[in-house]
Amino acid sequence: MFGEFLNIFFRSLKLDKSLYKNNAYFGEAAIYFAGLIMILDGVAGAVAANTIVKTAIGLSGLTAIFTWFVWSIFIYVIGVKLFPDKESKTPFKKILIGVGYAHAPGILRFFAVTPELMIPIIFITQFWIFAGLIISTKQILNLKSNFKSFGIVILAFLIIAFISIAFVMSRMNAIPISTVS
Repeated sequence: MFGEFLNIFFRSLKLDKSLYKNNAYFGEAAIYFAGLIMILDGVAGAVAANTIVKTAIGLSGLTAIFTWFVWSIFIYVIGVKLFPDKESKTPFKKILIGVGYAHAPGILRFFAVTPELMIPIIFITQFWIFAGLIISTKQILNLKSNFKSFGIVILAFLIIAFISIAFVMSRMNAIPISTVS
């Protein structure tokens, strides 16, 4: 079981597109493997952030699970409902698992043990995750175009970013610039 998890982890790190085509990697344990990858990704992000600012590790794990569902929902809605290809009849669970697998590079954030390493490692792993999301989206949704897969992932990202910024701004007691002296 652990060997299967490591196989999935390393194939995801290698951006192996056959990982997302082979139904053997979407069996009974797949949802748990994907969930574990997401929790470890969140914890690794918190550990990396702790080199500069204190972050709650448990909360980061829960946030990663929430983020996993949000990414999956947006990719499903955009890729399957709004802009489907002819063969894009994919169940939500398969997208959920694929999004989880694509976040495997985030686990490497455990190596950001100094403030000097944090920014480069987070930057590299985030682009690596985007590459994994593009590959998984293309393979799982049976898309013919890399560009369409890229568009689905970027559109999902922009929606998530907009909602996140709007949420943070609504929670802030913003002081108008004219009152600051």
